[in-house]
Amino acid sequence: MSEPILIELLYGKGAHANPIACVEDVSLELAGKTVENFPNSIYQIVAHMNYWTAFELQRIRLQHPVYPAHAAESWPVNPAPANENEWKLAVERFSALLGELATLAEYSPEILAREAESVHPDHARHPSSQLAILWQTLVHNSYHVGQIALLRRALGAWPPRAGGDTW
Repeated sequence: MSEPILIELLYGKGAHANPIACVEDVSLELAGKTVENFPNSIYQIVAHMNYWTAFELQRIRLQHPVYPAHAAESWPVNPAPANENEWKLAVERFSALLGELATLAEYSPEILAREAESVHPDHARHPSSQLAILWQTLVHNSYHVGQIALLRRALGAWPPRAGGDTW
């Protein structure tokens, strides 16, 4: 038995925007643009989601990821990728990581109920199942995909080529 709702939401069903559609048609120039009074570019948000999704996947797989000392470590310093290839790789990695999350959501309830590794004092105080971590990662990404949608709207680049709500 899988978690079909989790899988649907990972790919933007219901009230969630399609995360891949939100980034796949973003140009290098747009990816690095910033908006006044908003702290991050689309590129920085995608890199941040990649960081934490990969971190949580390592945690689920008991690979002992090192928790960052500061939140800033999960954000690129520069708002723009260095070149087209860096942006393309960030988008490809994002899509691949979503695929890995969806694959994990297909695991049996017994596997998903297993406790994930604690790599931070808060984790030890509040243990999480693998399923709970999948949901937390989904919600984290949904929050940031909403930011990307808002940035794209502010930059006059909404909806994505694949479509999206136009408010």
